[in-house]
Amino acid sequence: MKNRILLGSALGAVVVGMTLAVTVGGAFAHSTGATPLPAATCGPIQNPDGDLLIASDLPMQGAGASQRIQMTKAIADEFQQAGWKAGNYTIAYQVCDDSTAQTGGWDSGTCQTNASNYAADASVVGVIGTFNSGCAEIELPILNRAPSGPLQLISPANTYVGLTHTGAATKAGEPGKYYPTGTRNYARVVAADDYQGAADATMMKDLKLKKVFFLNDQQAYGVGVAQNTINAAKKLGITVVKNVAWNAKATSYSALALQIKNSGAQAVFLGGLICENGGKLIKDIRTNAPKVAILAPDGFTPISSDVQQTGGKAEGMYVSVAGLPVDQLPAAGQAWAKHFETLIGGATPDPYSAYAAQVAQVYLTAIAASDGTRAGVSAAVYKVNITDGILGHIQFNPNGDVSSNPVTIYIVAHGKPGVAKVITPPLSLVSAA
Repeated sequence: MKNRILLGSALGAVVVGMTLAVTVGGAFAHSTGATPLPAATCGPIQNPDGDLLIASDLPMQGAGASQRIQMTKAIADEFQQAGWKAGNYTIAYQVCDDSTAQTGGWDSGTCQTNASNYAADASVVGVIGTFNSGCAEIELPILNRAPSGPLQLISPANTYVGLTHTGAATKAGEPGKYYPTGTRNYARVVAADDYQGAADATMMKDLKLKKVFFLNDQQAYGVGVAQNTINAAKKLGITVVKNVAWNAKATSYSALALQIKNSGAQAVFLGGLICENGGKLIKDIRTNAPKVAILAPDGFTPISSDVQQTGGKAEGMYVSVAGLPVDQLPAAGQAWAKHFETLIGGATPDPYSAYAAQVAQVYLTAIAASDGTRAGVSAAVYKVNITDGILGHIQFNPNGDVSSNPVTIYIVAHGKPGVAKVITPPLSLVSAA
């Protein structure tokens, strides 16, 4: 019998009563290798005769679904380009959805169910995800206690600091509470929010903003990134007017917008997610406080959603994204982008597709260097040293944080995102964030 490894990915999207299967290079077939994950939240297995299964865990419904579908195409393409091989092992891949039609975004119950399913399926040796840090908080302890584990989770998008290390904006018990066995099983290829907060504060300073109003969506990520940016802003001498929570279920933010306007703030920072009624929030701020600049973190991606959901009111808005823009990737990244463009009809790849593809490369490298067990794959992740990856040099510290941490600030101009600045903040400011 072959050594068995199953990779679960978001290559198939589960969409309200039907499964949308996005394939790269071949049709699906019945599995004779890895054990399929439940169809309730996961698409069919790609390369079903593979030994080991990798699952991607991303929100495949809602306004940003097209972004995540592109990410799963990028993951599958990396596996296909490798011939579905990692050293002596053969890989299978399955796309899983952690969202619901009702929420239009990640769902806590689904995240818990998915993690339990991954842990129970012995053929799963790695998970690519999550997209949202709040979902990772739920899944990590379950995967950490998985049989024959821990079961590794590598995120292309999580930025909440407390998942990997302590900081000025983290909560009591973090990050230890996510690793009940005492062994780490998490890594990410993007900068954490202490870097993003420091970069956003640097951008505020560059824009000569002296008074900034902060909002947060009351979720772990939103509260955290708002506080990280507040801490860095204060370090740079910027006055923080207030930090106020917005209610995602509100039908109007006019009163909140007037509060921002009347405060004398020159700008507002939206710490949170676009799916938390962020489009309506931007509309009402623009209508009632038109002279106030708007800045937001990567929770407001894809930026195309900001444009669509605000009816053009996102014009001039700044959005930070942890990582380099596609056109500034190193040589290997440029080659990847040119190839991937042909798979998506000539469009410019979403930045997160590059991060997702990089995670796939990390798994290929780690699996090839492992003994094919969950614990072996997880241990090998922390020894990965990719010198010419899509994102450049990829190596993780013992906490699971990546070694390179640039942050790109985009500006919406003429309805499209353009690069305003790439910032790698100094460690002194990151430490304060």
